Amino acid sequence: MAALTEDMKRVIAEQRLGFVATTNADGTPNLSPKATFVVLDDATIAFAEIRSPNTIRNIARGSPVEVNFVDPFVRKGCRIKGTAEIAERGSGAYESLIRHFGTSDLLKYINAIVTIRVERASPLISPAYDRGQTESDLRRMWTKRFRAQQPGGRFVED
Repeated sequence: MAALTEDMKRVIAEQRLGFVATTNADGTPNLSPKATFVVLDDATIAFAEIRSPNTIRNIARGSPVEVNFVDPFVRKGCRIKGTAEIAERGSGAYESLIRHFGTSDLLKYINAIVTIRVERASPLISPAYDRGQTESDLRRMWTKRFRAQQPGGRFVED
C-alpha cells in the first residue's frame, strides 16, 4: 500500500478533476474524467459517480484503476494506481462516505461513491522542466494562455 504525499493530496484537493482509466471487457481502454475527487486518508481517494456507466461496469468486473491529476498551470501532478470499490446509494458504506462531498445540490445526482485504495502513487512532471523551465515560468505562460481563451482575451507569445 502506497501513501499519498502532502503535495499529491494538495493537487487532488485543488484540482478535483482526475482522469480515471479502466479496462473494458474486450481489453480496450476506457478513460473518463471525474471532477468530484476527494482525499479520504493517506492511502484512499474517492469520487462521486454521477454518470459513469462504463467506468462503474469495469470496476464491478474487477478492472484495475489508474487516475491522473494534473495542475494545468504548472504541468505537475500525480499518477495513482489502485483497487476500486463501489459504494451504492443506500448502503452503509455510501452513507458514511457521502459527508466528504459537502452539502451542495450535486448530492442528489450521486448514484454511488467509488473509493480507490492507493497501491502506487508517483509524481507526474512535464518534460518542460527537463528543458530548464521553472514552475514560475510555466505558471506565467499557461496563465497567460488561459486568460487569452476568455472572451476578449488575446494571447501573444513572448
